[in-house]
Amino acid sequence: MSARSLLGLGFACLVAVASPSFAQTAPAKLDIVDTAVGAGQFKTLAAALGAAGLVATLKGPGPFTVFAPTDAAFAKLPAGTVETLLKPENKAKLVSILTYHVVAGKVMSASLAGKVTEAKTVEGMTVKIDATKGGVSVNDAKVVAADIGATNGVIHVIDTVLIPKS
Repeated sequence: MSARSLLGLGFACLVAVASPSFAQTAPAKLDIVDTAVGAGQFKTLAAALGAAGLVATLKGPGPFTVFAPTDAAFAKLPAGTVETLLKPENKAKLVSILTYHVVAGKVMSASLAGKVTEAKTVEGMTVKIDATKGGVSVNDAKVVAADIGATNGVIHVIDTVLIPKS
């Protein structure tokens, strides 16, 4: 079994993020990680968070805004990229990529409507958020589900993995 499969199995119970069809109607009762677990389309993200040692951080008090790429988003990366990033010797690069998907604070889509803005990520660089064209994009990623509440923040599901510029 590949490292990706093993990590995916081991951490699928820890992390996954809400699917585009997932709608939160009740007040949030779970943290970002546990909210993510229930969705089923974030196994690669789950494996990556586990390999990077970020699960405990995203279970912390926050608040956090997480732009969560789906398994399909990870599948768009060149062949072998995910497997390479999951290797222990690439942990620093993996942490950099994953923390580039997180903004400190709770940013709801309503506060972005009609605006183009930048947000500083936990990684330290900024992402461009554009909510002026009938949807919301983060850099080149499209937000496919927004405002999924968690006790320690909010999740916005994206269709492309964000890669910080070196």
